[in-house]
Amino acid sequence: MELKRLRYFLAVAEELHFGRAAARLDMAQPPLSRQIAALEADLGAKLFDRSRSQIRLTPAGELFLERARDLVERLDSAFRETRLIGEGGAGRLRVGFVGSATHGPLPEVIKTYRAQYPGVDLMLSAMNNAELERALAQQDLDIAVARPALKGEELRTLRLVEEALVLAVPESAPLATRGAAIPLPEVEAETFVLYPHRPRPSFADDVLRCCEMNGFIPRDQVFAQDYQTAISLVSVGVGLCMVPESVSRVSRPGVVFRRFEGHNPGTRLTICARRDNRLAHVTNFFTVTQRLLRQGG
Repeated sequence: MELKRLRYFLAVAEELHFGRAAARLDMAQPPLSRQIAALEADLGAKLFDRSRSQIRLTPAGELFLERARDLVERLDSAFRETRLIGEGGAGRLRVGFVGSATHGPLPEVIKTYRAQYPGVDLMLSAMNNAELERALAQQDLDIAVARPALKGEELRTLRLVEEALVLAVPESAPLATRGAAIPLPEVEAETFVLYPHRPRPSFADDVLRCCEMNGFIPRDQVFAQDYQTAISLVSVGVGLCMVPESVSRVSRPGVVFRRFEGHNPGTRLTICARRDNRLAHVTNFFTVTQRLLRQGG
């Protein structure tokens, strides 16, 4: 049975007049009458009592009206919801990010995306780069926010932010009282808290490379699995660590942040997604981010 015949029937059943129903459907009356007759033939039942001056629904027609309304409403709802998902206005978007990304512009991107697409279920997960890369490859993620980036021709990328590195120092350490920027070679003898421990290469190797460019390799190294663990170790005096500058904008008990003199390669956050992921949600997320970046100059 064609959907258009259901709509023809609903128009006649609600108007109880073939002329008005035809006008409502923007069609001539004779074709409408033929469509209703064909529908009755398909069903094997009369839907309208035409024996009087005004047509009326038969008992079969009354039942069919109830069922047809429900069916058409369900189909219309399915069309609307499917179209909304296709446009990225509903459904879900899975976003993974490195822990330190929560201190940069990512929270504003998430907030703006939620405001523009409130019908999308935004699923957020903190991961390290290796986990992000694996999740994207297995299509368990739609968006990965990595530091500094994930590599591969199969990925589309957008630089979110590029920033300097700073030192996170225990509040009780003598270095914490230094007002000026600290020459980096002066911390050679300090314990460096590096992260993540595995897999390598990772952000830990970027820090070690920065130290090497400044003429030394930290003698004492302690590894943590992620940023949150590393900064917690700093807060209890285990050692210092090198972190993105955006981290220093958030107060952390037991930790002070200091700039350092010397070569500072900086670090960046990059938004990554598979090129073959054609979800409108992904495109919308990139668009929201690009708009915010332009507004920020």
